[in-house]
Amino acid sequence: MVHTGTMEGALFEPTLYIVKGMCILDNDGNRILAKYYDKNILPTAKEQKAFEKNLFNKTHRANAEIIMLDGLTCVYKNNVDLFFYVMGSSHENELILQSVLNALYESVSILLRRNVEKRVLLDNLDAVMLAFDEICDGGVILDADPTSIVGRAALRTEDVPLGEQTVVQVLQSAKEQLKWSLLK
Repeated sequence: MVHTGTMEGALFEPTLYIVKGMCILDNDGNRILAKYYDKNILPTAKEQKAFEKNLFNKTHRANAEIIMLDGLTCVYKNNVDLFFYVMGSSHENELILQSVLNALYESVSILLRRNVEKRVLLDNLDAVMLAFDEICDGGVILDADPTSIVGRAALRTEDVPLGEQTVVQVLQSAKEQLKWSLLK
């Protein structure tokens, strides 16, 4: 039996559009990379920047990992001079948002060879942008496994340290090297 009608604590319709936005800010609160997926929330660049400034001001000194701001649930993590944020609606499951945040952070960490800081991120912005797109498309979570995200986002797989490569990548690389050695 399904109850309809408005009542306090009513269940929300399940949706695949879980992520409202993801962004990486520097330690001054300036945007390095941001994507917003819901056109009804923060539709203009001006509103997004204002939200990011507010978000940064409320989180850069806090020890928490989650904040409610402007009707959004925001999970975040910082490292050296970077702040990583994933936003969802106020009724979204924080654990799902946290898994997206972890996927984002870990993917970036692997892509930057564990050297997660602004200068290195800016040097590898193209790969990080691809990682964003591999994790989430239009608010739908595509992947939360950092290894497979990096496998698809790494423009040059030889740049990824051996310990971070998948078995398939290592075998493919070995096959290529064997092929070239036989051709010599």
